[in-house]
Amino acid sequence: MKNINQLIFVLTIGCTLGFYSCKKDIEINQTYYEAVVPAKEDLNAGNWKVAVLSKPEDIVIDAPLDPTSPEYLAELAEAKSMNASVTDKQKEAIKYWAAGGVIRWNQIMRQLVAKYNLPPVEGIDGKYPVPQSNNPLAYPNFPFANPPYAARAYAYFSVAVYDALVATNYHRVTTPRKAPYAFDSSINPLVYKSELSSYPSEDAVVASVALEMLTLLFPGEVPYLTDLANEQKNTRLWAGANVRSDIAAGEALAKLVAAKIKIRAKDGMAFANGNPTIHDSIPKAIEAQGLLPWISLESPARPSMLIKYGDVKTWLMDKAGMIAIRPAVPPAANSDEVKAQIQELKDVLAKKDRDQIAICHYWADGVGTYTPPGHWNYVATDLIYNAKMSEVRVARTYALLNMAMMDAGISCWDTKSFYFYPRPSQVDPEIKTFTGVPNFPAYTSGHSTFSGAASRILSHLFPANASQLDAKAIEASESRIYGGIHFRMDCEVGLAVGHKIGDLAIARAATDGAD
Repeated sequence: MKNINQLIFVLTIGCTLGFYSCKKDIEINQTYYEAVVPAKEDLNAGNWKVAVLSKPEDIVIDAPLDPTSPEYLAELAEAKSMNASVTDKQKEAIKYWAAGGVIRWNQIMRQLVAKYNLPPVEGIDGKYPVPQSNNPLAYPNFPFANPPYAARAYAYFSVAVYDALVATNYHRVTTPRKAPYAFDSSINPLVYKSELSSYPSEDAVVASVALEMLTLLFPGEVPYLTDLANEQKNTRLWAGANVRSDIAAGEALAKLVAAKIKIRAKDGMAFANGNPTIHDSIPKAIEAQGLLPWISLESPARPSMLIKYGDVKTWLMDKAGMIAIRPAVPPAANSDEVKAQIQELKDVLAKKDRDQIAICHYWADGVGTYTPPGHWNYVATDLIYNAKMSEVRVARTYALLNMAMMDAGISCWDTKSFYFYPRPSQVDPEIKTFTGVPNFPAYTSGHSTFSGAASRILSHLFPANASQLDAKAIEASESRIYGGIHFRMDCEVGLAVGHKIGDLAIARAATDGAD
């Protein structure tokens, strides 16, 4: 399965730092998951509330061929022939995708985020070039998959898959057709026998949505993604689980859904980088209040990352709702309260122990990684796999998680740009950070806000794991203090705001018909 068959990236970042971070428990290598038989088919999923579609029946596809028609019988004969001559390599691919197409594409997406999470370097003119979506292969490659971009990418992909699978389940009930092995007992299915209709093909829907959305988000990867999507669809033919018209119907449905999601994706992200006027005016406005604004500590100075990301359209609240949860004004950088927090950082950095170093690096999720939102997708994937969920329930879980984290990122960046608060090492240059200094304001912590939202919704979906998830969120938040990157107030307030956004995701989950 291309270069996906490597140790999952978080294992690399967990142990490349030698004795420092290998004290962290080694997590499951998700690449080698076995085939899944869902504990529950979720036969009513066609009635679940969708995120972007108005209702699943708005997606119209052709009725299936009559199983007695010459056209269908020819497809059945082809499926029988392919199933009878399956190769060892094809069996390996069948097993790989049978672990769950939604899980596999989440893994693939995390690898793409890590590949593209590289900030451009300055040109000979001392300026930083901006990646261009209309020329993705030119330097710097598009996209720069920083944490806000990644959170948005995970969300749009997850929502598209979820809405498409709800529509799929609607059609599997209203226009059903059994799988080929139901019409020819000599076909030996190499995957589990689902109770649901094989029309349209669930795997074809997932593969086609993945291709549509990921080529939008990572346009330089079209050949790679096309090969993966074709492989997933072909495994259903080789396994004797679908015929050609099942696949075609899944492709058609996926394209209709993806087209609607792409319209929604015109959400303001195109303007998130801001412009020189904005980059100049915000710090000047802070200075006019007699306060110390954030400045870039890079050389040459780099504009604040995605300074207008806070204006991107949210999923779980409107703009007024986001402003309502915007944190209160932080204390002035020269206040006694901030001086005390600076001293705390100095004490932590001077006395840091092996566990704190391990935690700092484990949660760093910086350049070349799948980012903090990707880390939480990693955490969610183990929970999802162990729960043996249906594909549509897997998609729902990722959609809720990633809508919450995208909103957390938007809210956090709104706060960062509103207060433009300096980093600890800017306020006191004696502070030497342990993992570098992110090039955007401090208040509030992105790691903390992402983690608060993620842990809260995942705790709702996996209540038996709530205490562990809450502990992970606190650890992720504290890791930014251990690195000297954030004041304690950045982390504590960010975590609290993340919890509020996670609660909004829980409220949505309570009304979508899946519980």
